[in-house]
Amino acid sequence: MTTPYEIIPATFRDLNALRHLEKVCFPQDVWAILDLAAVLTFPNIVRLKAIHNGEMIGFIAGDPRPSQGFSWIATIGVLPDYRQQGIGRRLLHLCEEQLPTARVRLSVRISNETAIQLYRQEGYQTINIWEKYYNDGSDAVVMEKSRIVRGF
Repeated sequence: MTTPYEIIPATFRDLNALRHLEKVCFPQDVWAILDLAAVLTFPNIVRLKAIHNGEMIGFIAGDPRPSQGFSWIATIGVLPDYRQQGIGRRLLHLCEEQLPTARVRLSVRISNETAIQLYRQEGYQTINIWEKYYNDGSDAVVMEKSRIVRGF
């Protein structure tokens, strides 16, 4: 069964919900509270949340870096009970639409085959491997998507 949800902008008021989502989705790599506060407050960051019954069930943050020629998906996560319903894909699409660059990059834990498959389906290609990137020494796959940007 598909969960009814909506996607709306996230704000600093979502700090506790985002902290919970990060702990559940990324137990080994949880962002520090100051990093979470920053992603919710820094200017120009695209931040969207998926909500169901008032609860944050997904989140994405996109960091536009036009001077570098690309934007960066800083984080994307969906609570386990809500995965495989297209929520992460929809968050990704909506975030990409708001980013001003033709290239979008992200990094993903090399063992996260489900996410890597999603990103490949969405047009991302592996461009690098960052060795021992994560806290436990796991590698990160760096992926990039080139797209046509309209209206910027």
